[in-house]
Amino acid sequence: MKLTVVGGGSTYTPELIDGFARLRDTLPIEELVLTDPATDRLELVGGLARRIFARQAHDGRITTTTDLDAAVDGADAVLLQLRVGGQAARQQDETWPLECGCVGQETTGAGGLAKALRTVPVVLDIAERVRRANPGAWIIDFTNPVGIVTRALLQEGHRAVGLCNVAIGLQRKFAALLGVRPAEVHLDHVGLNHLTWETGVRLGGPEGADVLPKLLAEHGDALADDLRLPRVLLDRLGVVPSYYLRYFYAHDAVVREMRTKPSRAAEVAEMERQLLALYADPALDEKPELLSKRGGAYYSEAAVDLAAALLTGAGSPFQVVNTLNRGTLPFLPDDAVIEVQAAVGRDGAAPLPVPHVDPLYAGLMAQVTAYEDLALGAALHGGRDRVFRALLAHPLVGQFEYAEKLTDELIAHNREHLAWA
Repeated sequence: MKLTVVGGGSTYTPELIDGFARLRDTLPIEELVLTDPATDRLELVGGLARRIFARQAHDGRITTTTDLDAAVDGADAVLLQLRVGGQAARQQDETWPLECGCVGQETTGAGGLAKALRTVPVVLDIAERVRRANPGAWIIDFTNPVGIVTRALLQEGHRAVGLCNVAIGLQRKFAALLGVRPAEVHLDHVGLNHLTWETGVRLGGPEGADVLPKLLAEHGDALADDLRLPRVLLDRLGVVPSYYLRYFYAHDAVVREMRTKPSRAAEVAEMERQLLALYADPALDEKPELLSKRGGAYYSEAAVDLAAALLTGAGSPFQVVNTLNRGTLPFLPDDAVIEVQAAVGRDGAAPLPVPHVDPLYAGLMAQVTAYEDLALGAALHGGRDRVFRALLAHPLVGQFEYAEKLTDELIAHNREHLAWA
C-alpha cells in the first residue's frame, strides 16, 4: 500500500507519522511519500518521520520529494494538508477582517473565504494529477476550509472524503469524562464543517442510550470552559456545539478579544519555529510534547481510521466525515457537503439517517451552505462581484458596507494567489 501526504513538510506531519507507526495493523503502509515544495522543511520532517518509524519498528519505506507527479504516481490514497501562502497568509486572514469589526479567522468569515479562494484551484490541480496517476486513488482532504474544498473535489468527480478532527476530539473528551473507551462513544454529530452540534452522545453505537443529558448535568462547567461559551447556553440548547460556534454565538466578544491579543497565526508561527528546531535534532525519534499545542489533536487516528476503511474495509464502521448530503438533511441541496456520521467502506461514505434538526441549527446551516456555494463559485471563476456576494451572504459579515470594504481588502491581500485579480 502506498500513501502520499501532500504538504508533507508541515509541522503537523509527525503527529500523522506517529499514528501510522502505532496503528500499522489497521493501516499497513508499505510506502509513504511526503511531498512539499519547501525543501528545507521537508527534509527535517522526513528525517524525523524515518526515525519515528525506526523507533516503533515499522518496516515501511518513507521517501520525500518536491516532485508532486512522482509522489502521487501509483498512490492508493493521497492525504491533502496544504496551506497556500503559509502562516504569512493566515496572519493576514486573521487581521484585516477585524478592521471592519468582523471575526478574523482562517476557516470562517472573510478570512475563511480568502483561504478558500487561494486553496481550491491548487487542490483541484493536485486532484487532476492524482486522477491521471491512479484513477482509483482516494483523496482524503484535511485542508481547510474542508467543506468547500471537499465540495470542489466531489463536484469535479474525484474520489474524495473530507476529514476534520473536531468530532474525534469531542469523542475522546466525552469518553474520558464517562470513564469508557472512545470506541464505545457514538456521536449524533450534525452540521457543516466547523459548524456542528453534538445532539446526542450514545454508548455502544447509533442505537445506544443517549448520555448527553448526563454529561451536561455533571460536566457542563468543564465543557463550557473548553468551548469558551457560557454554561447557561449549553443548558438551554441541550447540545454541545463545536468550538467554532463561538464565532457566531459570541461574535462581538470574540472580536474584542482578537483586537487585544496576538493572532493565532503569530502563536503558531513561533511554535513552528521551535518545532522545526526540535525536528533538526538527529536524536529525536518521537513526536515532541510541544506538537500537542500546535492543534490537530487525534488527527492521525482519524486519518488512519478513514484511510483503512476506504482502502481495506477495516477501521470503524461509522465515522464522522465530510461528504455529499444526498437528501440526508432535506433542508439542504443534495450536492451540499455536510459533516455527519457515515458508514465508510471501499465504496466511500454513506451518511447515516439524521433525525429532525432543530430550526435553530438548520437555519444557520442553510445560510452557511448558501455562502459556501457562492464561495466555491468565486474560487472557481473569480471576479470581484462573486467575492462580494459571498461575503454579503456570510452571517459573520452580512452588511453591505462591510462586504464592500472586505472585498477590496481580500483582493488586495491575496492578489499574488488569485490568477484573475
